[in-house]
Amino acid sequence: MKAIIAEKPSVGMDIARVVGATDKKDGYCTGNGYMVTWALGHLVSLAMPGAYGYTKTSAENLPMLPDPFRLVSRQVRTDKGMVTDIAAAKQLKIIDSVFDRCDSIIVATDCAREGELIFRWIYSYLGYTKPFKRLWISSLTDEAIREGLANLRDGSDYDSLYAAADCRAKADWLVGMNASRALAVASGSANNSIGRVQTPTLAMVCARFKENRNFVSTPYWQLHLTLKRQDAHRMFIHTEEFKEKDAAEAAYRKITSGSVATVTGSEHKRTFQQAPLLYDLTTLQKDCNVHYDLTAEKTLSIAQSLYEKKLISYPRTGSRHIPEDVMRHIPSLLGKVVSMPEFREYGQSFDMSDLNTRSVDDTKVTDHHALIITGISPEGLSEAESTVYTLIAGRMLEAFSPPCEKELLVMECACEGMAFRSRSSSIVRPGWRGVFARKEDREKDEPERDGGTAEFAEGETVPVMGHGMAQKKTLPKPLYTEATLLAAMETCGKNITDEQAKEAIKELGIGTPATRAAIITTLIKRDYIARSGKSIIPTEKGMYIYEAVKDMRVADVELTGSWEKTLAQVERHTLDTETFMQSILDYTRRATEEILRLDFPAMQERAFTCPKCKTGKIILRSKVARCDHDGCGLLVFRRILNKELTDTHMEQLFSSGTTRLIKGFKGKKGVPFDAAVTFDAEYNTVFSFPKTGNGKKK
Repeated sequence: MKAIIAEKPSVGMDIARVVGATDKKDGYCTGNGYMVTWALGHLVSLAMPGAYGYTKTSAENLPMLPDPFRLVSRQVRTDKGMVTDIAAAKQLKIIDSVFDRCDSIIVATDCAREGELIFRWIYSYLGYTKPFKRLWISSLTDEAIREGLANLRDGSDYDSLYAAADCRAKADWLVGMNASRALAVASGSANNSIGRVQTPTLAMVCARFKENRNFVSTPYWQLHLTLKRQDAHRMFIHTEEFKEKDAAEAAYRKITSGSVATVTGSEHKRTFQQAPLLYDLTTLQKDCNVHYDLTAEKTLSIAQSLYEKKLISYPRTGSRHIPEDVMRHIPSLLGKVVSMPEFREYGQSFDMSDLNTRSVDDTKVTDHHALIITGISPEGLSEAESTVYTLIAGRMLEAFSPPCEKELLVMECACEGMAFRSRSSSIVRPGWRGVFARKEDREKDEPERDGGTAEFAEGETVPVMGHGMAQKKTLPKPLYTEATLLAAMETCGKNITDEQAKEAIKELGIGTPATRAAIITTLIKRDYIARSGKSIIPTEKGMYIYEAVKDMRVADVELTGSWEKTLAQVERHTLDTETFMQSILDYTRRATEEILRLDFPAMQERAFTCPKCKTGKIILRSKVARCDHDGCGLLVFRRILNKELTDTHMEQLFSSGTTRLIKGFKGKKGVPFDAAVTFDAEYNTVFSFPKTGNGKKK
């Protein structure tokens, strides 16, 4: 009997059907010589500090450096502290029983760092030494599963992948647990936390926000003139900007109604705007945010759903290329793309015999190739799923299309001793840009304003038909949006626009394509950052943390990026785990000492008039909010079930009597629900549930 373990039930059921394990049991399927079971995400995790005897948050206990680390069944936070997750413990027993009855194991968790870690920690926690092989596939189609099962790989081939994942998890524990406890000691508040990747990300958001808000705009002036030929005209801009208004006005007065301009240069040049590479997860998330206002987390959730419906390849990929063997399937897949209603018109002129192959490169494919469709016809998709699927299919069409061919015209002239220039471009053949025909695909040499169409020959003298002077002002760098923050995380905040240069420094980014959405979401949940329209801005609490740690190692973006590079080296066998972990231990000691030495500014306590007695003031503290009036007794705990109410939630509750809808509460049986927190008649906190369309509460 062979055991197969998948990462989640839906994938396990698909594999069970393919191998003929059709007899469904509680937590597994059996039949045809197989027993197929599944994890429920991370069933096993690193033990919390209390398991090592670190029960008090004090400077004397820091830094906490477990040796060895312990694995425990997944824990959940409750009002009574951390307890074992009942669902996780039950499924672990089922997996233990399945493994015990089988001779060998096939690992079918997600083919990436986290998927490998999920299995290895379960395998280690349950104490198994049985041989295991790896099912490594990039899509969940029946064909891909069968082909993968026919070509199983030895489990030891992925030891380095597991090592990188294990190191990453332990590094996050060491930095996060120690820095957060040190912060609690130094600040006197336990309601703050610091993370290895979260804090550098917060630092980028706060630094950009401060730069934007403190920016002092300075004016400058621009001079232009217009030359005319018959019914056509062309505007020329002075090649230099004027910093002083007097100098601009003096130049403006030089040009009179009798002035003439001599054309000193006229050059036509063909340029090509190369087709974009295929999507990896980060570029998909950026485009979904730009074009459809979808968050990174939502995009990942939709992409995962499309993957589990067998419609796209593995979404948590960091590669924008495909290997040669996948390229063989591309023409037939593109045939399905051009049959989609959105792309039929473009497909009529699409040359399938001359595909652009810049996305085909075996050497640039990491664990998984770029995102592509599988060719299975989508049915019954939600509007959001259809949107993301269409974007992935359209990007395939763009990537294999010819470049956009443009004609650039640069004309220069001289007038009254001053040089002027006109730049314009026209599209000769749209190529890939015909797929979506978006204005966002325009390059800088395609001005939005109409500069005119008249053309003049070099050496020609033309009367000036008009001239003008415009006052402009310098602009700050814009606040981050989710799309630009993802790009900044990918390049450690470096402003890199060249696509090839971005690819070259990818492994220096902070976080990974699979984790960046979760990092942003965590910062929002902890009330460190917030969305303001499309912009990402820091909260008062986020700025407080940033100001305290901005010059320290825990906020160093480039240092965190260098760790991602070393983890990649561990994965490629070019760096041993001991070297990486020693660097993390050294860093943890230094960072903890730095934080403990901090003299934190007192965080301003917010006070509200008590809604119960109408006399006292409500003071917000780290764990509770309490009325200071004797005899009132109004007390609100910040933690309700699995959720910590943020300062914003508390402000909403005490100012209007209810919070906004809070997502992701979990009941006693672990069932998630969404609700607002409000007061009942006695000013106890209760849940208020959203109404359904018929007016009834859910």
